[in-house]
Amino acid sequence: MLELKGVGKSFVNSGTVHEVLRDIDITVHDGEFVSIIGPSGSGKTTLFQLIGGLMPLDTGEIWLDGQNISGKRGHIAYMPQQASLLPWYTVKRNVALALQLAGADKKDALQQAEQWLERVGLGEYSAAYPYKLSGGMSQRVSFLRALLSPQKLMLLDEPFGALDALTRLHMQQWLLSIWEQNRRSVLLVTHSIDEALLLSDRIMVLSSHPATVINEIIVPFDRPRSSELWSSAIFNELKQSIYEQLQAPGAG
Repeated sequence: MLELKGVGKSFVNSGTVHEVLRDIDITVHDGEFVSIIGPSGSGKTTLFQLIGGLMPLDTGEIWLDGQNISGKRGHIAYMPQQASLLPWYTVKRNVALALQLAGADKKDALQQAEQWLERVGLGEYSAAYPYKLSGGMSQRVSFLRALLSPQKLMLLDEPFGALDALTRLHMQQWLLSIWEQNRRSVLLVTHSIDEALLLSDRIMVLSSHPATVINEIIVPFDRPRSSELWSSAIFNELKQSIYEQLQAPGAG
């Protein structure tokens, strides 16, 4: 379980202190999918950098499975906005790299990578290089690499933001199908209310500067989810409610 307790972060620019995050409390239980949504520039990516140990906290603590990991690296799997695949490695070797870094020998890692690529419909691209992949394919490989990392918690930072609307929809449905088989703990940053409602068990709504948690929404839809949710009255009521929260004074 991930626990953020009173997390705060400020930056100094030209002698002026800019408070980005204030007293953030967020919990992600084992096997839970939680999304963070907030206005642009509200510090969502900064929050991920703090969880990943890439910068120190000013206030608060970050705990994972009963261990204080504040300022420590190597405890989470991370999927960035861009796929960031190594261009000199084949698709299979890019996936196998996550397993090798976790301690698997090269032969076993390549074999597992081959099997997983077949499972996610990319077996025919196993020997290809990343430049031959579409944006959606590249993000599938990136997600697979994070999924096969040994860490129990995955951080997904706006992973489909650069994709066109139709590809993004297909990727959301694909991610759901893969996640349902594994149920890793996931914390997702997104600007899309639809995406948060489709994927999540809970949604944390942030204000703008400094970002604070202004609401926690328990998503009421049963799993497995389907795109038919978009036409339901409850879905659209929740979407409108979150939109209004983001537009409220002090939120955006």
